[in-house]
Amino acid sequence: MSTSSSGGFKSAKACVFDAYGTLFDVHSAVRRGGSELGEKAAMVSELWRQKQLEYTWLRSLMGAHVDFWQVTADSLAFALSASNTESTALHDELMTMYMSLDAYPEVLPVLTGLKNAGLATAILSNGSPSMLTAAIESAGLGSVLDHALSVEEVGIYKPDSSVYQLAVDKLGIPKEAICFLSSNGWDARGAAHFGFTVAWVNRFEREPERLPGEIEATIKTLDQLLPLLGLDSTGQ
Repeated sequence: MSTSSSGGFKSAKACVFDAYGTLFDVHSAVRRGGSELGEKAAMVSELWRQKQLEYTWLRSLMGAHVDFWQVTADSLAFALSASNTESTALHDELMTMYMSLDAYPEVLPVLTGLKNAGLATAILSNGSPSMLTAAIESAGLGSVLDHALSVEEVGIYKPDSSVYQLAVDKLGIPKEAICFLSSNGWDARGAAHFGFTVAWVNRFEREPERLPGEIEATIKTLDQLLPLLGLDSTGQ
């Protein structure tokens, strides 16, 4: 874990989380439903995720918004075609699996600790409301999340500043008092540039993005969040 010299985490009143890749394992869909892909499975899963992100950025620039379900379906179709595995049945199976992605193992204990400490908790995600509801219910996180905020309320994807402002407006908390966590380096930078206190959850040891926004801490997993906030594992 690395941190900067400023201590904004201990004054946080809310913790806001990206969903996909941060709370939920985006590659669990292919692991559970992509057995027929064989040795192509990892490549398809990586390409699916890559195109999913690219399409959010490109549609935002084009002014051609569709919800994340459609983006996810289009990017999966691309990945399957690129791997010469075009199958409607497989596409449908993997999309179904995406509605119930596995949560990372530390997610529930960490969110429980935050609730015990009296902090507000929220998801702020590109995901559509129905996708987020399904993922939260599947992972059993409903009791430890106060809000599930979707970009559909503003009609544009991260890292547009209006998405981060949505959390400020819905939680009624100044941006300086919001701790934001994302496994996506570009999202972490975008949130920091907006004014959140940000911890980048660098699960996969990625290279830092060369973008505006000063990230306050880089952590490997969400387990390291509670100490940043001055809390033990139970939220005390």
